[in-house]
Amino acid sequence: METFAYLASILIGVSLGLIGGGGSILTVPVLVYLFGINPLVSTSYSLFIVGSTSLAGAFTYYRNSQINLRTAAFFGTISITTVYLTRKFLMPIVPDNLFQIGNFTITEALLTMILFAVLMVAASLGMIRDKEKTPGCLTCDLKSNVIRLVLSSIGIGLTTGLLGAGGGFLLIPTLVLIMGMPMREAVGTSLLIIALNSLIGFLGDLGHFAIDWLFLIKVTSIAMGGIVIGTWLGKRVASSQLKKGFGWFVLAMGLFIITKELVWPLLGGFSPV
Repeated sequence: METFAYLASILIGVSLGLIGGGGSILTVPVLVYLFGINPLVSTSYSLFIVGSTSLAGAFTYYRNSQINLRTAAFFGTISITTVYLTRKFLMPIVPDNLFQIGNFTITEALLTMILFAVLMVAASLGMIRDKEKTPGCLTCDLKSNVIRLVLSSIGIGLTTGLLGAGGGFLLIPTLVLIMGMPMREAVGTSLLIIALNSLIGFLGDLGHFAIDWLFLIKVTSIAMGGIVIGTWLGKRVASSQLKKGFGWFVLAMGLFIITKELVWPLLGGFSPV
């Protein structure tokens, strides 16, 4: 199982390189279901793995002039602050057991996975249904979208802080559907924002968990190999296919997690992780 888990880690990088997101969507399930790590610790580890891998991928897109630095700076300033405050001050005070439904206990770990899955489903539907706007990233008007972008930045920061998700599955729809970015520029810009959010969020975790650095470095190194593959594939796949393919992938993963963590336990099947 561990060997399979390390192989699956390659897909974290492939996803980030190919579609600018989805790395954390893979990272948390891989850590929880294949490596057997606690969901809350997994969200912390995910921040480091996804952040480091995204930073490596962003460098390639930057060299190809496929990152909108102005948009990244706008998002980053707001979302990074939100992420850090959430991980540093909010997460440590959340109780382990939140409430009960009959004999079924809703724990912090379970709620984390369910919220993670619900956001995945919501984001996937937007990517599958909406048509791309006319590309125009280099002339994006931040002023006309400032309120929506501020709210999106805070939402993405909270998502990253609470769930350990880099936010790519929310960032890509925001950049493409609100900002009108071409898919590839959205991918590059998303990678840079994910890297900043995730690594700052991880810094907020230091001192709260015992970190297995050797394990983190191994998984991150494997994921970085995957991002090279993903970036190469991204140059050979149409943007419209990337967007819809990403949406269907996120939808399938979200439904799987909801079924695994909530539906089966309530029906008397598997117990929550």
